[in-house]
Amino acid sequence: MWEGGGFGEAEVLTSCYRRSLQVADQIGARTVAFPAIATGVYGFPADRAARIAVGTIMATPTRLELVCLVAFDAVTHQLLTTALAASA
Repeated sequence: MWEGGGFGEAEVLTSCYRRSLQVADQIGARTVAFPAIATGVYGFPADRAARIAVGTIMATPTRLELVCLVAFDAVTHQLLTTALAASA
């Protein structure tokens, strides 16, 4: 939950993505899909969440063949697209 950014929110979100990828590897998954975690009722700023999602996924070693980022609206889609382009 977003509480203004001074309570370790970014670290918790990063850990969420990293741990999910680790669990996916442990169970032998080949693909995983992530929604824009915490950006809805939990209030995490969507632009920052997009950068964290992309950065963490790109930096976390995994045997997954495909990781999908799911955007439920045009704004989130654009934020994820921008974060992906910046990481390339």
